[in-house]
Amino acid sequence: MFIELGFVFFFSLTTLFTMRKIAKEIGLVDKPNERKHHDGAIPLVGGITICISFMYFLFNNPDLLPNYRLYMLSIFILTLVGALDDKFDLSFKIRFVIQAGLSVAMMLVADIQLHTLGDMLGFGDIDLGVIGYLVTVIAVVGAINAFNMVDGIDGLLGGLSMVTLGGLGFVLSVGGQSNLGYLCLVLIVIILPYVLFNLGLLGRERKVFMGDAGSMLIGFTVIWFLLLSSQKGEALLRPVTALWLIAVPLMDMAAIMIRRIRRGDSPFKPDREHLHHIFQRLGLNNTQNLCAICSIAIAYAAFGIYAEIVDIPEYIMLALFLVCFFIYQLLLSKVWVITVKLRAWRAN
Repeated sequence: MFIELGFVFFFSLTTLFTMRKIAKEIGLVDKPNERKHHDGAIPLVGGITICISFMYFLFNNPDLLPNYRLYMLSIFILTLVGALDDKFDLSFKIRFVIQAGLSVAMMLVADIQLHTLGDMLGFGDIDLGVIGYLVTVIAVVGAINAFNMVDGIDGLLGGLSMVTLGGLGFVLSVGGQSNLGYLCLVLIVIILPYVLFNLGLLGRERKVFMGDAGSMLIGFTVIWFLLLSSQKGEALLRPVTALWLIAVPLMDMAAIMIRRIRRGDSPFKPDREHLHHIFQRLGLNNTQNLCAICSIAIAYAAFGIYAEIVDIPEYIMLALFLVCFFIYQLLLSKVWVITVKLRAWRAN
């Protein structure tokens, strides 16, 4: 296993070196603007590299993932669309249609969908029936865009992805679903070279970004694995636990979209009000920001795993999740007041 994981890491690393050179030649780079304050044109190849590396691994280990052909086709399409979006800035409507189409294919071909929400309300299992098709589309599109929207500072998307995959892989491995748990570990190993490049640990001149290709691939993969482990056969994961494993991206997306709608803006309009922007205004540098948000994600995931293991009732887990979201939404609405008071306190 260690030899195989070592080869996976090396394959991802060398692919990243190759792809960043190609990206510079074809102009697949991210340039600074009024919202992006990095230095120079940065290759947008993290997602493409992850796609190539994971597809290569699955091609050589097809028995580890049911319906692997459909999954590989899906992430190839998402990566291609994401790369085109990175290059030409496609309309969000086009991206949503493709994401919804892939979720329909997931349901009809692989029979992976939300059949039940579990006992979230304390009155017994909530079976969705035919409504499950619509809820699944919303869940898939939501997960993809939650990871897409959270990608704002160096290392954040990679770090949060590794937290989610690590937590999910642990639960699956403990529950006896070793194949899917191992795939989570493989993905972490594949993502690791990107994180090293993205943080500039291998030289600032080698810096790369994930791009929409990577964030959509990761969001789709996470929701595919979550649905596969919580809905198919003998589910090893209760649906409410999935909320805790992706709590930070999910809460950040929902809170931001609610605030934009209240202002009368489009929920998809870019702004600088995400969690990492808040921490920046509070005076945290990028490293502190990354550590703070990943620590919060680890705490959420750890609670979800603990609650899953000790079998805390699902309605209690949901209630606690909603309380956390309400507190986050309240703090977000008061962020300017909090920032001013904190700066005044620091000045004194």
